[in-house]
Amino acid sequence: MNEHTLIIIKPDGLQRHLVGKILQYFEDANLNIDQCYIDTMTDDVLRAHYSQVVDKPFFPELKTYMQSGPCFFAIISGENAVARVRAIEGNTDPLKAERGTIRSDFGTSLNYNLVHGSDSVEHAKVEIARFFGPQPA
Repeated sequence: MNEHTLIIIKPDGLQRHLVGKILQYFEDANLNIDQCYIDTMTDDVLRAHYSQVVDKPFFPELKTYMQSGPCFFAIISGENAVARVRAIEGNTDPLKAERGTIRSDFGTSLNYNLVHGSDSVEHAKVEIARFFGPQPA
């Protein structure tokens, strides 16, 4: 099934000049990069995107990290894109990520893990709308 999903290359990915290398993983998997842009997350967008952890003690550190520089936002599409993107990204903890995944190859820690990918088709729709506006059906 053809799906759309959101990826975010986090500030450490841009600071380490890894955007092209990270995008290559998706292109090598025959996934499409439909739209993209670079911007810094505002407080409101950050709070909406991480609403499930806003009240957690680690949120201030997460906020500082995610606003430490610009992020790269992209809509990725293709057959079973949500699951495939998450597999390409690898485990959130780079030390536990399967070899050959983005986080295994480039991640430095659980807190600085380079990329975000939507975890379901439903969340992808919400996240894409948050960062790219409403999309045609």
